Amino acid sequence: MNPQEQFCPNIECPARGQRGKGNIDVHSQVERRYICHECQETFTDTKGTIFYRLRTDPETVMIVITLMSYGCPPKAIEKAYGFHERTIKNWWLRSGEHCRQVHEEIIGNSQLDLQQVQADEIKGKGQGMIFWMAMAMMVPTRLWLGGAISLKRNLTLIQTLVDQVRQVALCRELLVMVDGLSSYVKAFRRSFRTPLPSRRKKGRPRLISWPNIAIVQVVKTRKANQLTIDRRIVQGCEKMIEWLLVRSQNGGVINTAYIERLNATFRQRLAWLTRRTRHLAQHTDTLVAGMFTVGCFYNFCDNHHSLRLKLSVGRHGYRWVQRTPAMAAGLTDHCWSVTELFDVKVPPPRWKPPKRRGKPSKATLDLVNQWC
Repeated sequence: MNPQEQFCPNIECPARGQRGKGNIDVHSQVERRYICHECQETFTDTKGTIFYRLRTDPETVMIVITLMSYGCPPKAIEKAYGFHERTIKNWWLRSGEHCRQVHEEIIGNSQLDLQQVQADEIKGKGQGMIFWMAMAMMVPTRLWLGGAISLKRNLTLIQTLVDQVRQVALCRELLVMVDGLSSYVKAFRRSFRTPLPSRRKKGRPRLISWPNIAIVQVVKTRKANQLTIDRRIVQGCEKMIEWLLVRSQNGGVINTAYIERLNATFRQRLAWLTRRTRHLAQHTDTLVAGMFTVGCFYNFCDNHHSLRLKLSVGRHGYRWVQRTPAMAAGLTDHCWSVTELFDVKVPPPRWKPPKRRGKPSKATLDLVNQWC
């Protein structure tokens, strides 16, 4: 037990979410509990993970979630391990919420030179409903940037997805490849703008569009068993698009093959996304949990064959160094195991003094100077 790696999870504590400040100490070695000397609250080492207050062995829970993340049906897990379907669903929802927090903490708070982004939607089947899952990826590193789920394929769904991409993107040259849905063009043009403050005018500042943003649509139509591909340049020039293609994918033609391969990975691992499936989703929260769980496994735990690097060993030999999308993007330095993924604790936001009228008290100023 290392108290220096722990932080106080109490939302009312001024020292919440801060490691290595000397306020955490071991409370009980037997019960594996820590104590925060600032708020005098105790907590277990599983607080903030999916294993908090679970009676089942954590190794068994991780095995069940791993099997489901790679396409194993829940009915097979019920027969093999004897767990009730509601218990398995509870673990699945816990896993999805934990992976969502990890994704927002590591990828959502990062700033990346995306170079090329591809986005697409997947149509899924539910119990008495049809839903759409929109996803985006960074092509040079194959990093899954995020996704959104909605019952309608409209501008709200696409705007939610594009806002996640905008949160990660640096203001650099960017190539966007999407399908023929017109909502993508409007959403990218709306999100990739920066407010320009002015000293003279009051109110909302003027929004300036990012320069060097190229948008390309790939429209596929099938007539008489013939596939026709129409590549439309909506924004940008051909020279910049060719340069970005060489930079992001070592040349080639305009296509959406990378996001379609990612869609195939999600279809393989999530049964309700498979075409002509008989496994229907019943609740939206299960879909969101599955999307973030599979996405985190894909980003942090799975080596991607096209991302491996050739490392010379000796004079004539070499070996391949495997990499995950998160490693290629510089977010991690090694391939995570399932245990590492579920042991990550996302700290809560830092404490802020309450807003009150008048001059703050001396005790409040002392807390601000110590923890803010």
